[in-house]
Amino acid sequence: MSATPLGRNRRTALAGALCAGLVVTGTGLTGCGEDPDAGTNGVGKLPAEQIHKRTLAAAEAADTVRLSGAVVSGKTTYKLDIKLSDDGASGAVTAEDATFRLLRVGEQLYLKANAAFWEQEDGGSKGAAGTVAEKLGGKYVKVPDEDPAYKRFSGFTDKDTLLTGLLALHGGLSTDGRHEVDGVRTVRVAGGDGSGGALDVSLEGKPYPLRLSRAGNAGALTLTDWNKPFTPKPPPTNETVDYGTDLPTT
Repeated sequence: MSATPLGRNRRTALAGALCAGLVVTGTGLTGCGEDPDAGTNGVGKLPAEQIHKRTLAAAEAADTVRLSGAVVSGKTTYKLDIKLSDDGASGAVTAEDATFRLLRVGEQLYLKANAAFWEQEDGGSKGAAGTVAEKLGGKYVKVPDEDPAYKRFSGFTDKDTLLTGLLALHGGLSTDGRHEVDGVRTVRVAGGDGSGGALDVSLEGKPYPLRLSRAGNAGALTLTDWNKPFTPKPPPTNETVDYGTDLPTT
């Protein structure tokens, strides 16, 4: 005697329930029979090494990007919110309760902070004191490229150098499921099974890196506004102090 339609229907219902249970947002699982790459840019089908190569190429080719989040270097945590372009950068950096703004136009770097920052800042020499710090506070200080501060702070404004260092993953590369960043579908590439950092790469449009978890719990960053028009401009003259010639002496 053959299986009853009721038995077949029950098996079908159980299979459908199991399939529905696999559709879990953020776990990398998809529904039964669905193509996870439907409507994507296709990089999710590639080996991890190729995905990483393509996202680095996309980042390098982009004219602009915005970085926000935290980077741990040594014992210091730097909180960043900075826009980067091939022509310069603009944004804020917070470190050890001190916040300062950085603006680079071409090769010229400007640093804006309050008087307390300048009183503590030494750059390898004596820091500003008294009325000097007060005059610098709240102004865009024009920093000459020979000053130690230029080398220390300009790294935050160099798009190519910053991205090359941040987007590197350490150890063997592997994929770590499908995820989402601000509503955009991504595939995650991990280094050293996650201990070497991880990148969420966009599956929509160009394969830009959208989120970075740095190796060794050294911070996490989101990367947005890829190729969004941004042209850094010099600050108003009345808000600028020339570090090389106009810095008052005590």
